[in-house]
Amino acid sequence: MLRSSTPRLRQLRLVSLTAVGLLLTSVAVATPSSAHEAAPPAAAAATTTDIPGVDEIRSSPNLRQIANLPKQAPFDTVAALNSDMAFQGKYAFAGNYNGFVIYDISRPSAPKITAQVSCAGSQNDITVYGNLLFLSTDSSRSDDSCESVAQPASIKESWEGIKVFDISNKANPQYIKSVETACGSHTHTLVPGKDRRNVYLYVSSYSPRAEFPDCQPPHDSISIVKVPLTRPTDAAVIATPNLFPDGGFPGSETGSATAGCHDITAYPAKDLAAGACMGDGILLDIKNREAPRVISRVQDTVNFAFWHSATFNNAGTKVVFTDELGGGGAATCNETVGPTRGADGVYDITGRGNARQLVFRSYYKIPRTNAQTENCVAHNGSLIPVLGRDIMVQAWYQGGISVWDFTDSRHPKEIAFWERGPLSDTQAITGGAWSTYYYNGHIYSNDIQKGLDVLELNDWRTWTANLVRFPDLNVQTQPGYLSW
Repeated sequence: MLRSSTPRLRQLRLVSLTAVGLLLTSVAVATPSSAHEAAPPAAAAATTTDIPGVDEIRSSPNLRQIANLPKQAPFDTVAALNSDMAFQGKYAFAGNYNGFVIYDISRPSAPKITAQVSCAGSQNDITVYGNLLFLSTDSSRSDDSCESVAQPASIKESWEGIKVFDISNKANPQYIKSVETACGSHTHTLVPGKDRRNVYLYVSSYSPRAEFPDCQPPHDSISIVKVPLTRPTDAAVIATPNLFPDGGFPGSETGSATAGCHDITAYPAKDLAAGACMGDGILLDIKNREAPRVISRVQDTVNFAFWHSATFNNAGTKVVFTDELGGGGAATCNETVGPTRGADGVYDITGRGNARQLVFRSYYKIPRTNAQTENCVAHNGSLIPVLGRDIMVQAWYQGGISVWDFTDSRHPKEIAFWERGPLSDTQAITGGAWSTYYYNGHIYSNDIQKGLDVLELNDWRTWTANLVRFPDLNVQTQPGYLSW
């Protein structure tokens, strides 16, 4: 989200428009043959069925790794899974099931750890705003402290929800507040208030059970936490809107029943959000931040098993939904599962106002076969701020990283890839890229087992992204940028 002052925004616009003018001039004077010859090869090896060896790195020529910083103690165990990421200035913030890490990425080719905070409680989904950091806890704990231990959700006193940290000193974050939420907080989405005095957290959670006092079925709602920026310790749940008053998808042999949402991506500048809600995909009007309402709802009873996450294009006219078939722990990038399951679904947004509808156009899945020991399925990615095209980078767990173009909604195509071989060729170990995001010129990937990867993309189709700079980035709080 852009929170720069007006003069700063004007400066960004002037710099970007000047650069765009130079781009148009260069395109105008280049011959078609020279433009073609200057383009590096796309994902030339992308369709190979030759699986790389253990830890062997392969990539298309236009995407290369420039750094890797392995997990450090006490987060260096197999059980300490790396999770989501956020960015602010020269820092990257990375969740881990045992806490979170703050990286200094002022030199992307040489990232350094600024701080590690131990605070167990999966998944530790993470966002930042100003001097505040928000962390999701979706595992039942004995209390709300960072020293808590696992405790059954059937015990009324057990705790799950949101933790708030003061990160004004990046080297020494301070835990300042907790907010308990129904069914915990699997993920959360930060939505700035229009008054600029508050931020809202749309908390997604699921899996209610009758024996859980704080997570009773039916659970067709999200929790909205309001955080006053000048008094963050007053943060509290102020609404629990029911998104499925008539009930969600009831479930099938191939698809999950809707009992809450997994993730929501907001596009605050357009007053829109897209929800991935287990068995349903939804489009929301969030003009009233405290009362989001569903304006379109879709289901895929043939190919989608678990609606996991969403990404808008910059124009706000498309949504990419991901299907986390197998819950992220299964080998689904193979010929047996095929190209339309465990994939992305590309949807156009048609119509206007309350008549807007999500209309299916196509599926996208990485065109490489993975080993049976590799968990691989569509997971977290972000839009690359390319002018005039719809291109995103995406994590596929042990399937690696894919850069793909969905400008033509009906015919998406991969333009770059990078992957490691399996963690093991004899046993299944949960690993691979959890979140892979583009931020200010580089791609950052939080690998579950291998730590922080930094990659550099060199492709004529994406170089205009270098014209765009954000002061911070929470990917599920999607910012807009200049376009043609």
